[in-house]
Amino acid sequence: MPPTKRIRYEPDYGTKPGEVLEEYLAAAGMTKAELAARCGRPMKTISEIIHGKAAITPETALQLERVLGRPASLWQNLEANYRLHLAEVGEREDLANHGAWANRFPVRELVSRGDIEQAHGTTDLVRKLLKFFGVGTVAGWDASFGSLRVAYRRSPAFKQAPESVMAWLRLGEIEADGTNCAPFDRAKFKSALGEVRLLASKSFPDVHKRVVELCAAAGVVVVFVPELPKTHLSGVARWLSKDKALIQLSLRHKTSDHAWFSFFHEAGHILLHGKKTIFIDEQGGDRNEIESEADRFARDWLLEPSAFRRFAETGDFCEAAIKRFATQQGVAPGIVVGRLQHDKLIKFSEHNGLKERLAWA
Repeated sequence: MPPTKRIRYEPDYGTKPGEVLEEYLAAAGMTKAELAARCGRPMKTISEIIHGKAAITPETALQLERVLGRPASLWQNLEANYRLHLAEVGEREDLANHGAWANRFPVRELVSRGDIEQAHGTTDLVRKLLKFFGVGTVAGWDASFGSLRVAYRRSPAFKQAPESVMAWLRLGEIEADGTNCAPFDRAKFKSALGEVRLLASKSFPDVHKRVVELCAAAGVVVVFVPELPKTHLSGVARWLSKDKALIQLSLRHKTSDHAWFSFFHEAGHILLHGKKTIFIDEQGGDRNEIESEADRFARDWLLEPSAFRRFAETGDFCEAAIKRFATQQGVAPGIVVGRLQHDKLIKFSEHNGLKERLAWA
């Protein structure tokens, strides 16, 4: 015998408590006037309840229980369900007016990745997006996300979609919510960065979980979230609360040297800059002093400045020399290649074979 398929019953109509009350009155052979007298209520009140113009209060529910023998909870549940239905009807009409807002988000990508369920119509789509963002209304979304103070480098090669950026930020929030994290401790985080730096010579996929563990113990959540269409972002640094910071990485360049640089760049924002600004970063975008400072932080943590300067002055950037210097610095050769390319000491087409390629599982 095939298993029974269970279908959740969700009617799109509401039952007026007054209709049920009329049925009980008819079964009891009682008139509205008699019910009013027995409850000690004006006839007008009973009439308004029956026609849905007045609500059944807790006091009236108790009186109906005594007169008709039906529990007060029955009347209260009927009333609550009916009022909820009326609210849902009103909300449906309001949500239907926000189709243009919903269509600005990368809905297809969010559905394909399982971040939201497939919607059935505009109203359902708006409702699912509000649930995804953890807000009650579109106005609530505007207040919570639309007005975020976002400071980031905008790449001149791409046109960003703000709603896609906000959706990507929300994905990081959701993942961070599920991560255990100690209260932020500045000294512990700097110590954790020292331990993370010791991992830079290893394969990034082999050590990224250890990076997450070390940072979480110091109050910083590190999450990896694939980029969404039209975002073109490498990472973000932000504070979720005064005791919890977030580093969110997209791994969009798909090489470990970029991943390491982005991590230390965002760590620089956490240690050097304020807690009220969200720093969304894209390598190669517009420069400002804050971003340059985070760049220097990442650069100097990965490669000791004076040692790299001496290496650069040799002008010997063959594969063997790069590997030798990387070993001396305790980093993967691809990190040295990335720095040489960035500083235009070698072409971007050179020595890419020394870089570790990354792919999402």
